[in-house]
Amino acid sequence: MQAILPSGGTALLRRLEFIAFPAVAGAACTVLSLGVVTWLPALAAMGHALQLWRTEGDSRVFVNTFAAFARYWRALWLHGLLSTVAAVVLTANIVYLLGRSEPWTFVVLAAQVGIAAALVIHHIALAAEAGRSPGGSVRTWSAGTLALGFGSPARGTALLGAVVSAVLLSLVVPLGPLLLGPSVPVLLALSFADPRRHTP
Repeated sequence: MQAILPSGGTALLRRLEFIAFPAVAGAACTVLSLGVVTWLPALAAMGHALQLWRTEGDSRVFVNTFAAFARYWRALWLHGLLSTVAAVVLTANIVYLLGRSEPWTFVVLAAQVGIAAALVIHHIALAAEAGRSPGGSVRTWSAGTLALGFGSPARGTALLGAVVSAVLLSLVVPLGPLLLGPSVPVLLALSFADPRRHTP
């Protein structure tokens, strides 16, 4: 196919891959997340599939996400359950505080939003670390997560910004936030964690 395309057409196809493959990986992650507490293992499995695509050119991102899910479910189901409970509590707190008018509510609301933002960064970085090292343990992934997500303020801000911008910019596409909302930030985190970025 590429042989019969002019160089401009080949370049266009290469650019479209950076939309199509993350979207397909995001679709697999969304399907696996329908179990509610399965979203974190699904995010890690998607990270693994995107890492295989980045490093080995393996374009079977949908199949690879499903294939890796069982391994990450065994390792991360408890973490996913606790994170789901934390997300529900934070959401309930924020909704409650938005309906209050006392002066102290702004401070508490800001703290809740800050915790939520930190959790978003943590889980994006965790998915990337787990995706990069499928044979690792939760302990080693957690150590890498702290360095990746919170070792640099600029990096953490970029990951949070990627989550927000991926959701907002993909609103124009049907199901866009579900397809690109999880995959684009994880792909960025994988790029940040790539050792080749740090070699002279």
